[in-house]
Amino acid sequence: MPRARAVFVTANFESNLEQLREFLVGAGAAAAFDHLVARLSSHLVPNLQAFPALGADFLARAPLSVDGAAMFEKLVKSAGTDSQVRQWIEGDYIVLYLVRGQSVYLLSIKHHRQLSFDLPGHWP
Repeated sequence: MPRARAVFVTANFESNLEQLREFLVGAGAAAAFDHLVARLSSHLVPNLQAFPALGADFLARAPLSVDGAAMFEKLVKSAGTDSQVRQWIEGDYIVLYLVRGQSVYLLSIKHHRQLSFDLPGHWP
């Protein structure tokens, strides 16, 4: 059986969690945040320790927009050739993580409605 990998939380992931907490509290769903944190520690992290390739290969599909393509290229360059960037969908949340050697780095987490929830705030 393969050795369990170490899972690390990046500063960006922590920032995303704080934004998620604010988003969910603002939507009247504070309990959903507690459930998410419990689910991450009881389900996602142990699964990534044992099966880091569990999520879809994020780099297999390039975005179609110009802005998306620029961000995509930046991510590819930052990840390096010895890494995999993968995406995992956990209920209403999308988690982006990087696998490098025996380590897994949680990069980003977003609620699927987080960006479109505040349309006037994004497009005044």
